[in-house]
Amino acid sequence: MLERKSTPLLPGSTIGILGGGQLGRMMAIAGSNMGYRFIALDPTEDAPCGQVADQIVAAYNDREAARELARRSDVITYEFENVDAGVAAMLMDESYVPQGSELLYTTQHRLREKRAIEASGVRVAPYREIRSADELREAVAAFGTPCVLKTATGGYDGKGQWVIKNDSEIVEAYETLAKAGTELVLEQFIKFDKELSVIAARSTTGEIKTFPAAENIHVENILHLSIVPARIPEDIQREAEQLAARIAEGLGVAGLIAVELFWSEKDGLYVNELAPRPHNSGHYTMEACRTSQFEQHVRAICGLPLGDTSLLTPVVMVNVLGQHVEPLLERMAKPDEAAARHGAAPKVHLYGKKDAVHKRKMGHVNVLAESTDKALQYIEETTIWKV
Repeated sequence: MLERKSTPLLPGSTIGILGGGQLGRMMAIAGSNMGYRFIALDPTEDAPCGQVADQIVAAYNDREAARELARRSDVITYEFENVDAGVAAMLMDESYVPQGSELLYTTQHRLREKRAIEASGVRVAPYREIRSADELREAVAAFGTPCVLKTATGGYDGKGQWVIKNDSEIVEAYETLAKAGTELVLEQFIKFDKELSVIAARSTTGEIKTFPAAENIHVENILHLSIVPARIPEDIQREAEQLAARIAEGLGVAGLIAVELFWSEKDGLYVNELAPRPHNSGHYTMEACRTSQFEQHVRAICGLPLGDTSLLTPVVMVNVLGQHVEPLLERMAKPDEAAARHGAAPKVHLYGKKDAVHKRKMGHVNVLAESTDKALQYIEETTIWKV
């Protein structure tokens, strides 16, 4: 394994990215502004990142392509956690991968992830590993309904999950999710008041900084809005950021980690999930913070001092799905009277994906305003997100 660089990797160096989606694209744009070069490995021709950086078109488990990425890069990172962990481990022997493969291995599997969070001294929702329909029946009886059955690997945006509302669903839920061929985990349903997330950065030097907590609202299990400042008490904001920093330290993170949390006014904070990379709920940082999450990730993996994470303005990030693209483009072509009326500044980010498929993430808009209420009023008035 190649050891951590003793000196920072300065601009002019080449950063290789496993994955060529929108996160890689925005990372490459931020890092290119600093003077870094980028190359991505992705199986899709003209991938979002490939439009702004060099691209190797190959499968994620193509070891020869991964070796080519290593030969052409000074440091390698990844933009999503379902990268082949075996490839990441191989690259650690042949290149510099400061994030390593161990964290990837941990966060690719919900049971390993929950145990690692608990080992950091942070609370997760009560859970049980499920190996049979009988075990599921016993766990549902213990937790009560509703509760959530999940596959241990592979799920995102609500996929690989089943909310069990009554006992009659137990067998069907088990048989459906067991087809994935992976372990299952049942989680007790937390009656939360807010869903939150905190992006924490930990540099290869050990320096840690956190971004302000975002309040997240999902629609059909897909992130719809991130509201910052989150509408929570200040002490809860501080505690959420402290928990994220503790996890980043405990897991030895290099780069970013997104910590998703539930907050119950009655029971406090629980960690839900982790993502060891830039995150959808951190997109608000692109205009609203002194340093974006993407610049911060580059700084962290290259060993530069971390940037200031202070919030410059209230902001609401709203995701653009396939069905929102056409009305958004129509609105962009005309003077935006609603923005002027609400004192809002909508900043549009489209990812360069070819097909605007229903419910597929195609971009996002950061709505800057003097208050999150003003930003939300603007989003409501546009009617784009009612399509």
